[in-house]
Amino acid sequence: MSDSESKFKFKITLVGNGFVGKTTLIKKFTQGDFVEDYIKTIGAQFTIYDKEIDGDKIRLMFWDIAGQDDFNFARPSFFKNSNAAIIVYSLEENNVGDESFNHISYWHEDIKQFCGDIPIVVFANKVDLVDEYKLDKSKIQEIVSKRNFLGYSIISAKTGHGVIDAFNAIIDEIYHKHKVVSAD
Repeated sequence: MSDSESKFKFKITLVGNGFVGKTTLIKKFTQGDFVEDYIKTIGAQFTIYDKEIDGDKIRLMFWDIAGQDDFNFARPSFFKNSNAAIIVYSLEENNVGDESFNHISYWHEDIKQFCGDIPIVVFANKVDLVDEYKLDKSKIQEIVSKRNFLGYSIISAKTGHGVIDAFNAIIDEIYHKHKVVSAD
């Protein structure tokens, strides 16, 4: 579908610390692929994905913003014109998991500063590396409630667990929000 054929165009920005799987999640959702090797995002990269909802053609641009501090200077321009954001953290039971969870509020502040009040969800990635039934979800539920996020999803880019539903939930949210506005 060409850009001119799309009735709606949405920019969805993914943020989170390095090593949490942002790039891999986008690839899993848009192409169904999983790449085992870590690929460091330099600055930001974007992926275009076309979708149809209720007969409307939608062009999605997923912006994958590098989580490393080296790229802080460029973040304002990467966030520009975002319609929604996804904060990704890792469920790993190690420093990567702990730090990425503890930085959810940091990423939220960045989003608010550069995007204002846009829909935000949290993706808890790498559930394939932990026992999902033993997860204490109270801490993430508390953050989601306190910060007024739309919700959170427990997912795995590797196995695909919950990925399609998680992405579709935020896409449906912004589509219906904008459809109502464009109908006025």
